[in-house]
Amino acid sequence: MVKLAGGTPVRVRVTPPEWALDLDALAAAATPRTKAILINDPMNPAGKIFSHEELAGIARICVEHDLYAICDEVYEHLVFDGAQNRPLMTFEGMRERAVRIGSAGKTFSLTGWKVGYITAAPDLLDLIAKAHQFVTFTTAPNLQKAVAYGLAKGDIYFETLAGDLQAKRDRLSEGLSKLGFAVLPCAGTYFVICDASGLVPGLDDVEICRH
Repeated sequence: MVKLAGGTPVRVRVTPPEWALDLDALAAAATPRTKAILINDPMNPAGKIFSHEELAGIARICVEHDLYAICDEVYEHLVFDGAQNRPLMTFEGMRERAVRIGSAGKTFSLTGWKVGYITAAPDLLDLIAKAHQFVTFTTAPNLQKAVAYGLAKGDIYFETLAGDLQAKRDRLSEGLSKLGFAVLPCAGTYFVICDASGLVPGLDDVEICRH
């Protein structure tokens, strides 16, 4: 989509098993032509939650280079082991330059409804609304009303959701480990990443899948 809009995406890699963000590499990737940083936190499919230090560093780079941040935070409530998702928007200097994306499909396990929501400063929302009318023609009013009801639920719903998924993560990870997969830590999202190289030594990823 960035390319279709005439932009040039520049990727900054995070690598397993820690999925740590190299803030120096991120800063080096910013040029006078850079307009925005796209970030997914918690991250699909790595299951990573960005640390306070990483988010603070991203915020600092955005402010220094006058960048916007487009924050895909659709897994905001799917975090485990007592962790909490902190929106990038809450860091100093980011309220007016961050666009925060949420998803009823993730938060309420209603993927087929395709109802999302955006939080941003009014001047940014005006532009987003203009673009949005050419992306989504309409979203059923009854589904919007149901999502509004869900968002008004108390904290206990969101805590129970995370707890239920954490138990499923643990069951899946334990089962994969017993089968011989090397399972990486998962701090959030729906996903578990595992290393299959030890299952059939000598085969590459495609050959393992075919096997």
